[in-house]
Amino acid sequence: MRKQLPKGHPKLLNAWAFYDWANSVYSLTIASAIFPIFWGALTIVRGDNDEIISDTVQFMGFAFNNDALISYVTAVAFLVVSIFSPLLSGIADYIGNKKIFLKFFCYLGAFSCIGLYWFSLENLGLSLGFYFLALIGYWSSIVFYNSYLPDIAFPEQQDAISAKGYAMGYIGSVILLIVNLIMVLKYEWFGFADSGAPTRLSFVMVGVWWIVFSQYTYYHLPKGNTQRKLTKNVLLNGFKELKTIWNAMQQSIQLRRYLGAFFVYSMAVQTIMLIATYFGIEELDWGDQDPTTGLIISILLIQLVAVLGAFLTSKASKRYSNITVLIVLNIIWIFICIYAYFITTPLQFYIAAAMVGLVMGGIQSLSRSTYSKFLPEDTKDTASYFSLYDVAEKIGIVIGMFSYGIIAQLTGSVRYSILFLVLFFVIGLLLLFRVPKGEK
Repeated sequence: MRKQLPKGHPKLLNAWAFYDWANSVYSLTIASAIFPIFWGALTIVRGDNDEIISDTVQFMGFAFNNDALISYVTAVAFLVVSIFSPLLSGIADYIGNKKIFLKFFCYLGAFSCIGLYWFSLENLGLSLGFYFLALIGYWSSIVFYNSYLPDIAFPEQQDAISAKGYAMGYIGSVILLIVNLIMVLKYEWFGFADSGAPTRLSFVMVGVWWIVFSQYTYYHLPKGNTQRKLTKNVLLNGFKELKTIWNAMQQSIQLRRYLGAFFVYSMAVQTIMLIATYFGIEELDWGDQDPTTGLIISILLIQLVAVLGAFLTSKASKRYSNITVLIVLNIIWIFICIYAYFITTPLQFYIAAAMVGLVMGGIQSLSRSTYSKFLPEDTKDTASYFSLYDVAEKIGIVIGMFSYGIIAQLTGSVRYSILFLVLFFVIGLLLLFRVPKGEK
């Protein structure tokens, strides 16, 4: 029987970080780049002068705006994750096998990505089902993946290995995206008649990549901290675990105040990441430049700069406290939102994308490792703690997207929605000042 690597072992840390390499292809190809473009091409009817004639989709007997429909499906999926992840993580902690849950949701998400190959308007219910399950699989697996961080790394290692995970994810996802883009844009090189087949094939490649590269992580990660058997009362034990976690958090001012601050500023960060493409399409004058190409360049720029941002933030957190660095990052985000309100040209958009990438990688990796550091000493039920972290992030996304939609509808401009997000960053900033900066 293979001997389990001890906590803090370099090989164990690298195996954990490697899951970011495996799963980040979903967030880039499916959530940000190729699938949104594919969805638009499938649902928008354009005239001879490239003007939009129709962007309406028929579904379940109703007519939906194409962006509204995919937003509704996305929102419902996030709500499902928010509701069920605390229960599942509580069960995982109770039976002592987080890895089986990590595997299940990984395979659910990966095989659903492969199912997107058959996406069509004729079978829209089944097609959106694959999209829905892929999102469920990805975000649910992240709950269990994040919860491993305090199990495999000591506090002084967590900032660096968290940043390394994000960096590996950015690099791996960019590599596959570049391959997919070459296939789509130069489809004739590969013997395809048009870009349709290679676009669908890219979804399959995401699923295969995710499954194959996750095996290295599974080989080295431990099952969990406890070894209790699955019983008929396990569901009740899951809820009891959540109650225990909630009560424990009330006794930790540092953890409670930090989670509140994270909830507020994260809703702005995640919303910006989700709406950036729509902002670029609707608010910029691209002139003779192809908007699709410009948006893809922006996405790649964000991903590459985010690698640098994650490492710079990790270095800064060694010299200053994590909370101090997060305060600085929130201030930078405020300036980015104000700058974005005034941009009109592709060059200005690229500059904004570079700034977003720099602080995006830093704030994501440092937020995760800071939460891990603030957990009570000798915590064994880490999955339940991280499920609350995940729920805060997902509910924040729902609130952020809802606020974005309302402001855009009332004002008729996405610019005002971006400016409104400054409010979330300001409140998050004020809440961060209330977090005690002392770290274990």
